[in-house]
Amino acid sequence: MTSIVAATVDEITLLARIGRRSLLESHGHSAPTEIMHAYVDEKFTEEAMEQELSDTTNIFRIIYHNGKPAGYSKIICNQPLDRFPQQRLTKLERLYLLSEFYDLKLGHQLLQYNIDLSKQLGEDGMWLYVWKENKRAMLFYTKWGFQIVGDGWFRLTETHANPNWQMLLKY
Repeated sequence: MTSIVAATVDEITLLARIGRRSLLESHGHSAPTEIMHAYVDEKFTEEAMEQELSDTTNIFRIIYHNGKPAGYSKIICNQPLDRFPQQRLTKLERLYLLSEFYDLKLGHQLLQYNIDLSKQLGEDGMWLYVWKENKRAMLFYTKWGFQIVGDGWFRLTETHANPNWQMLLKY
């Protein structure tokens, strides 16, 4: 059984743990170990998660499978792209799933949930950044109809950034 629920401040420890582990599992090889650990040590603390959750523009959802937390998402509505300034777009900032849940199609369920929510909120589409070397994610988003519309850099530290594609799904 799968359920998707709104995250609350009671889950900041859970969000930090999932975010840290998921990012290291999927991107841990994208930079030297010390850079990756410095990034997650800064971005996935209880304090950082509490600050993100307190920002009402951030919408967090946790997906559970058989009562176990499997991952989470973070979207931000009304985040236009420079190339499409007239459109109301949702930014999918995170879609994190722990590796032991990869083959259960939970990522599909969580993405569909967020697309439906974005549409309900009157948005025209959804966009995201994806690391250019993350072939699994590229295939996943392409199957959903996302198209590459640009590129950018994901800054891990002041001295290291990873190349990303900017992808867009219009509704």
